[in-house]
Amino acid sequence: MPNLECRMYEPRFPEVDAAVMIQVKHIADMGAYVSLLEYNNIEGMILFSELSRRRIRSISSLIKVGRQEPAIVLRVDRDKGYIDLSKRRVSEEEAHACEDRYNKSKLVHSIMRHVAETLGIDLEPLYQRIGWPLYRKYGHAFEAFKLIVADPDAILDALTYEERETGPDGQEVTKVVPAVTPEVKDALVKNIRRRMTPQPLKIRADVEMKCFQFDGVLHIKQAMRKAEAAGNDNCPVKIKLVAPPLYVLTTQTLDKDQGISVLADAIKACTAEIEKHKGKLIVKEAPRAVSEREDKLFNEHTETLDEQNAEVDGDDDSEEEEDTGMGDIDLTNSGVNAD
Repeated sequence: MPNLECRMYEPRFPEVDAAVMIQVKHIADMGAYVSLLEYNNIEGMILFSELSRRRIRSISSLIKVGRQEPAIVLRVDRDKGYIDLSKRRVSEEEAHACEDRYNKSKLVHSIMRHVAETLGIDLEPLYQRIGWPLYRKYGHAFEAFKLIVADPDAILDALTYEERETGPDGQEVTKVVPAVTPEVKDALVKNIRRRMTPQPLKIRADVEMKCFQFDGVLHIKQAMRKAEAAGNDNCPVKIKLVAPPLYVLTTQTLDKDQGISVLADAIKACTAEIEKHKGKLIVKEAPRAVSEREDKLFNEHTETLDEQNAEVDGDDDSEEEEDTGMGDIDLTNSGVNAD
């Protein structure tokens, strides 16, 4: 069985005054014993006096077993393996930087560990030949992994290491050989691309649109066409009726700023068109990136509204529907052009 235990960084111990990510293991009489997650779970201790700058009324409110959080390294005894840490000395800025670094390191470690496990090789030599050299060269292996997604050869083929062997004359010879074998390279690139390929962001805006003029529905359709025409191949725009007079505009893109800009242009085009016919458009929610959870909740809400509308009799004869555009609009077959 391969040895899959290894620290994330080349130094075996953290430096004094460094912020590290810890996990609380158990609480003793003098303080809390913790594991340093980035250093292969070596043990450290936080004295109760280092938990908070304020008077401690309840230990359990300040530290809990299993919790992960940043701490500052106070002392390191490399011979005995003792590490003293502080929670109260961590600034907000240091905490954010530590959490960001740890999240990146954790992803790198997960990929490296999976490659070692898949190929049946020890993890530490993989770090020695690939991971730690990339940390040294790029500041963080995560930054190198992002580049590997697009151009693995330029990053991985440049890595070498020295190998010593005994020559025919009995003398020890040092050879410089490629650090990444074809087998390791293939497995590493596949894992990096699977885990780090950017996912499109969904950008959404909510608007209210009304037009009470004759042929108001057609004018709304035309305005919707203008909105969708503002999109492009990278940011296609879609507009959908939620419930009169609420509409949502959406796009998906890898570039958040571009997506927001395209939806803003779509709203401008839609507004200009509907105002030609004395209609009105009000922006209820400006263009913004939405999470998967927000998108899921919105879709569930839309489905609920659809079901409620389907249960109401006589909607098709509603005068209000004719004026405001109630119901789904089939732009494809409407015969309305964006020109």
